[in-house]
Amino acid sequence: MISSAQVFDTDGYSVEHLFDNEINGLLIEQFQVTENARGLEIYLRHYAISDEVEHLNRTYLVKDKFSQELAGYFSLRTGLITKRVNGNSFNSFPAIELSNFAIEANYRHNHPEVYHLGRYIFRHFVVPMVKQIAELVGVNSLYLYALPNGRLMGHYEKMGFTRLPPDQESFVQDHIKPIYDEGCIFMYQVLSLGNERLS
Repeated sequence: MISSAQVFDTDGYSVEHLFDNEINGLLIEQFQVTENARGLEIYLRHYAISDEVEHLNRTYLVKDKFSQELAGYFSLRTGLITKRVNGNSFNSFPAIELSNFAIEANYRHNHPEVYHLGRYIFRHFVVPMVKQIAELVGVNSLYLYALPNGRLMGHYEKMGFTRLPPDQESFVQDHIKPIYDEGCIFMYQVLSLGNERLS
């Protein structure tokens, strides 16, 4: 098991696994997101724990070290990206899915001095964890399913994610997209370039 605590902490924020602290239950009950991302709030409150028990997802909470407020959370799980090669043939690439990623709305409101928190969490917590996983098992890419919101997708692009060409995107959407990501857009970034690129 990857120990999230001291390994990835920064000067201002700490990250811990959902079950690392007894107070986390209370924090997730109070977690709020913006109106257009209620699914991420519902997931954390009602499904994250059962997914942990069933080994379907690992959820991490990012906390402000000074105020102990919950600043955001993210979930990671193993996955697979399929790419059509010829006709109905396809190739697959081992990947990690950033299955949930959200910033706490009240924290953002109470700390207007904090800029680009999503990118900060991604750079200092998500990427290092994924790189550590990649030291143990084959991982080619990191991917997510983004809400079809131009501004949000623009944020993900700034974090290094991109869309596949339309025909490849359609193939991925038809073959591996989970039901709860219906209507979302597949985006990915290659972590290490092997013999073949995804796009």
